[in-house]
Amino acid sequence: MRTNLTKKDIVNSIYMKLGFSKKILDVILDDILNIIVENLKVNKKVKISNFGTFEIRYKNERIGRNPMTKEKKTISARNVVLFKPSKEFKKFVNKTDVL
Repeated sequence: MRTNLTKKDIVNSIYMKLGFSKKILDVILDDILNIIVENLKVNKKVKISNFGTFEIRYKNERIGRNPMTKEKKTISARNVVLFKPSKEFKKFVNKTDVL
C-alpha cells in the first residue's frame, strides 16, 4: 500500500482525466500551491470551501523530552501550520462506500 502522494502523482492523475500537457499541469499545480503558501504568509489563514482551512499558529518555547533517553531539551518557539477539514471533507472521508 502506498503512503505518499507526490506532485508527480497528482499531475499524472489530472493528465489522465483531462489530457492536458504534463508540463502545463505541473506549472498549474505549482501556482496553486504557491498561492496557498503566499496567502498563508500574509493572512495567517486560508480557507478552501468544501475542503478545509490551513492556519498558521505560533507555538511558544517549551521543554520537551526524548522518550527513549528521557533527556530534556528546549524546543524553540516557532510557527506551525494546522489543517482543519471542512464538514463536507469529513463526511466524504467517513463514507463507508469510498473505497
